[in-house]
Amino acid sequence: MNLFTLPHFPIKNKTIFLRVDFNVPLQERKITDTTKIKATLPTIKCLLQQKCKIVLATHLGQPRGKVVPELQVEPLVQELKRLLPKQKIIPLEDCIGSEIRNQIVNGKPQQIFFLENLRFYPQEENNNPIFAHALGSLADIYINDAFGVAHRKHASIDAITHFLPSGAGFLLEKEIKYLSQALHPKRPAIWIMGGAKLHKIGLIKQALKKADYILIGGALAFAFLKAQNIPVGLSKIDADSIHQARTILHTSASKKIILPLDFVVAEKFSSTAKTAIVPYDTIQPNQLALDLGPQTIKLYQHYLRKAHTIVWNGPLGYFEWAKFATATKEIGRFIGKLTATTIVGGGETADAIIKFHLQHELTHLSTGGGAAMEFLSGQELPGIIALEKNYTKFKKKMQILN
Repeated sequence: MNLFTLPHFPIKNKTIFLRVDFNVPLQERKITDTTKIKATLPTIKCLLQQKCKIVLATHLGQPRGKVVPELQVEPLVQELKRLLPKQKIIPLEDCIGSEIRNQIVNGKPQQIFFLENLRFYPQEENNNPIFAHALGSLADIYINDAFGVAHRKHASIDAITHFLPSGAGFLLEKEIKYLSQALHPKRPAIWIMGGAKLHKIGLIKQALKKADYILIGGALAFAFLKAQNIPVGLSKIDADSIHQARTILHTSASKKIILPLDFVVAEKFSSTAKTAIVPYDTIQPNQLALDLGPQTIKLYQHYLRKAHTIVWNGPLGYFEWAKFATATKEIGRFIGKLTATTIVGGGETADAIIKFHLQHELTHLSTGGGAAMEFLSGQELPGIIALEKNYTKFKKKMQILN
């Protein structure tokens, strides 16, 4: 994979367009999880050390091409000011236009200019080249540190690289490094797969190729049970997942799939529901399973103990409620104590890991949900392809540093 990276890129005293993914959860305009913002600090600090002027750009939420006051970036600006108290951070009222450009041109090195939400313009998600050119005109060099949207062919991810020499930030580089390890693992390799359904068959197929064993949890387990005509009661299933599970079970690689032995069940979907532990094949018609049982946790720990590489995508139960969080929490704690390389895909799995304060015990916790899934499925990400093409285009024009 050939692309420009910060240590070998002539960035000193340049104006850098830095695309980040600060699409963080908000409650009443307050940030509830700052992980994504903190993850970009090494890149920001490197650029500041090189006396760069930084034009910081992100999206926030789904404004669908309209100005939505609740999705303005002001809370993100305040959080970055808190994390970098000595730095001058200047919020701008827009993300394109001559006035914005003049403010940046008249700025000083080591200042950070924070653009308004890119998705207030429909042209961002449409990958519009004119909009991308307007963004590119604000800087000398483009750096992508937004792995969470690397699977999107958007103007600030793809089209902008047609106009500026472009490279990867430290976070994007780190994501590629560790997720690539998942696809070229030191064996034995164990994949833990949970979550709601088999909505991306590519990920299962990749796991069947790359893993020695696949431990199944979450609602994913019910598709495999139902495919074998084992009753699952009121547990979450859908026809497409059952069909795909049945297809997988008919392949020779299906012997790698390890299914639960028992479940924690309830008669209603409630945080206060009475629970019981039942074997996998005795879920009653009025019951729904919401977590893995203790025998399954022990079984999965037995497999994980021998692993050199562990890849985890999807929570193992309805971890949002304490009664049904045991499997996700216990397995997370267990793999955190192992010497194996542990790589956790983003999205809900990352939410669970952060909720239980386990992120520091793992080798790598991805900042991308959909992007991590697509990468692990073996798909090429538009954001990475764009940087590779840019490298080919600019490698002779740029003075690469040794």
